[in-house]
Amino acid sequence: MSTHTQHLEDHSFYFITFTCHKWLNLFEEVNIYDYLHFWFDKLEEQKCILNGYVIMPNHLHLVLYYKNEKKSLNRIIADSKRFLAYEIVKRLKQLGKSDLLNILQQGVQTNERAKGKMHQVFRLSFDAKRVDEKEVESVLDYLHRNPVSGVWNLTSDYTKYKYSSASCYELGERSFDKIMDFREVTSESSCE
Repeated sequence: MSTHTQHLEDHSFYFITFTCHKWLNLFEEVNIYDYLHFWFDKLEEQKCILNGYVIMPNHLHLVLYYKNEKKSLNRIIADSKRFLAYEIVKRLKQLGKSDLLNILQQGVQTNERAKGKMHQVFRLSFDAKRVDEKEVESVLDYLHRNPVSGVWNLTSDYTKYKYSSASCYELGERSFDKIMDFREVTSESSCE
C-alpha cells in the first residue's frame, strides 16, 4: 500500500489502514469504539460509503467506496483522523493517562509543533489501496480475520468480533446501520 500518495479516483473502492503512533493500543485504552460509529457517519457525509471495517486495539482497517468528486480522499481521511485524534486526546486527559499523553507530545515533529500540533496520535499519513470489485471480497476476508490472526487473539470466532463488519457479511446480521454490502453499492441498499 502507498503512503503520501494522492488518491483521486472517485467512484472507486479503497482499502484504508491507519495506525496509532508507535503502535500504542490507543483505541482500546480509551474505549473509542462508540465514537467510531459517529466517525463513520461523518465519512458518509463526505460521500464515502462504508463497506467493511475492523477496529483493532491500535489500528483500523476500512473498505470504502469513495464517490466524492469535490474533495480528495486524502483530505477526507486526514480531516477525519484529526477529529478522531482530538477525541482520543480528550479521553486520555479524562482518564488521567499522562504517561501516554507525554509519549504523544514527544512524538510531534518540530515543523508540526511550530504549526501548533500538540500530540502525535497516529503514524504519519495512512495506507490506501484502490481495489477493484473483484478484490474487495478477499480484502474484506483479510480484515475480518485480523482479530484472530498473527499476534492477535481478540476473539475465538472472528464473525462475532463486535468491532467489525464480519457479522454483516458472514452471518447476515446488522452490526452497524452504516455498512453497505459492497455488492450493492450501486443500488445504495444496506447489508441485512
